[in-house]
Amino acid sequence: MENTIATAPTPYPELNAVLHELVESAQVVLGESFVAACLQGSFAVGDFDRHSDVDFIMVVEEELSEDQVLALQIMHERIYNLDCGWAQHLEGSYFSRDVLRNDAQGGTPLWYLDNGSWTLIESGHDNTIVVRWVVRQHGIALAGPDPRTLVDPMPAAALCQEILEGMNNWGNQILADPRIINNRFYQTFAVLHYCRMLHDLHTGFPGSKRAATEWAKANLEPGWTGLIDRSWAGRPIPERSVRQTADPEDLKSTVEFVRYIIEKGQQFSASLETG
Repeated sequence: MENTIATAPTPYPELNAVLHELVESAQVVLGESFVAACLQGSFAVGDFDRHSDVDFIMVVEEELSEDQVLALQIMHERIYNLDCGWAQHLEGSYFSRDVLRNDAQGGTPLWYLDNGSWTLIESGHDNTIVVRWVVRQHGIALAGPDPRTLVDPMPAAALCQEILEGMNNWGNQILADPRIINNRFYQTFAVLHYCRMLHDLHTGFPGSKRAATEWAKANLEPGWTGLIDRSWAGRPIPERSVRQTADPEDLKSTVEFVRYIIEKGQQFSASLETG
């Protein structure tokens, strides 16, 4: 198997150096279990900037052992402490080859590194059809085979259903208790994420937050533009914004925006059923 590490997967040399260290270190830890590493998310779809998360996936032959997880925890803490801001904004999951192949085990927990963290936790965050779709269609190989060979095609109907379920499930939690997004990071993230979910329903494929916010401003009622623009401007320095209480008026508006987008999603779903 070809495991040569890509030398320039992004336009940012300092990020490329971090990614090289990440992949080379993971290969040492995982040994023959290592299958592939690739970028997904905004860097894969090509709509990124210096404030974008660096979304990756690692593919292994089988589920990680306890010893591997322990060694990876040590590795991720070391990489987080590199003298480079990108090192603090890596986000990704470890998939076994079989789990990544299709969505039969979608939602089950994987070992996951959250943006701004150095500790792996168990989470289904990336175990989604959306992530598989992006990996297959746009994944950038960091090491290992072409990402398209690792994922089966994802049906459009299944992608749409997953987006609608995510829209409703998180939205119902927010509507029941807005305190769960009562910090600047999650309040702004909620606005941008709901823009993206509705955008993706209408386009039929996962896109970037940037494309989604521009689409939302062009297609939703103009009264939401200010909230969307403030949320986009709130993206930098998430490690600081996550510790800041959300602006009370923006929090109130965000709750209403979530309600509004859920209604738009339901209307879209109904139009598919009748169309």
